[in-house]
Amino acid sequence: MNTGDTGFIMICAALVFFMTPGLAFFYGGLVRRKNVVNTIMACTAIMGLSVVMWVLFGYSLSFGTNHGGVIGDLKWFALNGIKMDEAGPYADNIPHLVYVAFQMMFAMITPALITGSLVGRVKFKALFFFIMLWSIIVYYPMAHMVWGQGGFLGEIGSVDFAGGNVVHISSGVSALVFSIILGRRKGYENTAYRVHNIPFVALGAFILWFGWFGFNAGSALGANGLAAHAFMTTAIASASAMLSWMIIDVIKDGKPTLVGASTGLVVGLVAITPGAGFVPIWSSFIIGALVSPICCFTISFLKGKLKIDDALDAFGCHGIGGVWGGIATGLFAKSSINSVARWDGLVFGDAHLFLMQLVGIVVTIAVAVVGTLICLGIVRLFTPLRVTDREEKVGLDISEHGESAYPTFNGLDS
Repeated sequence: MNTGDTGFIMICAALVFFMTPGLAFFYGGLVRRKNVVNTIMACTAIMGLSVVMWVLFGYSLSFGTNHGGVIGDLKWFALNGIKMDEAGPYADNIPHLVYVAFQMMFAMITPALITGSLVGRVKFKALFFFIMLWSIIVYYPMAHMVWGQGGFLGEIGSVDFAGGNVVHISSGVSALVFSIILGRRKGYENTAYRVHNIPFVALGAFILWFGWFGFNAGSALGANGLAAHAFMTTAIASASAMLSWMIIDVIKDGKPTLVGASTGLVVGLVAITPGAGFVPIWSSFIIGALVSPICCFTISFLKGKLKIDDALDAFGCHGIGGVWGGIATGLFAKSSINSVARWDGLVFGDAHLFLMQLVGIVVTIAVAVVGTLICLGIVRLFTPLRVTDREEKVGLDISEHGESAYPTFNGLDS
């Protein structure tokens, strides 16, 4: 084992952990002021739930002994048999526990992404139990299929460097399905849902960008050239997407916006995630620049034509951004950069990887749709999915938590 690699991955794990609080502020700033506590609380609860589940059985199901290329087993239940001074089967240069910790942070932020589509009307109890079931039925199998030894998608040659399928497409598609079943917010077609705290949005986006360097560079599982490569492609794609979104804002409205720039940098990060350690540096400019118009069009189409209330564009940004990133990996990947890719991308004359990327995307969408419907069917048996009309009107901060983000100062200090 290597102490430098160990320290690097532990720092990267901490960076990825910090992304979930960043997401909480990003989402919290975008919602109405009467729902900001509830929005941040959703991410907070998931942080606790995901750690407990991951340690007890999530890691073992995701990375344990292969069963049918779909799921692991329970041989590492409660991390039993994992010693602090031994390397694991996935990286011989770092302690097994470090790998467990790094992957735990991915299992934390992924379900938190779903909450963005549901704000302002989902019952907290229903969301909590949905996330519990979704992690078991969707996330753990997806992590095993893509990254686990013997996993189906890994075996056929589909690649995903840091979570395009596992994190973004799975959560984005699930968010879309949940939001459709949950229904639109009251007065959706007649109400302007304004961003209540733009500095929160920017702060959250900057924290996400900061943490994403750990997300992508850390997926090299060592302090090496591949980590440096992933770091640079991450920075370039995000910057390119941010500038691209600013241009879209100017074309549409005549002015660049901070919310638009923040959204652009996030979708650039989403798009580069599956290919960060596979694609040439020059291609990250293209991947980032194109994801903004792709996501912007999707968001406009969903809300304008289909009237789907994906409140904070979880599908429009993460689902579509992840799909584009997976396709772009199939276009631009080079096996000389990372030998995990068995073939070069389509632009270099080989169609094999491109086709396997499409298979991976289709499988991920199918697992997310079916898994989400199963989870919602179970949750509905014991609790409503949605708050009452009165609770929605009052706001979920008060109705679900009895708290207000911005209380009046009368009597506050008494």
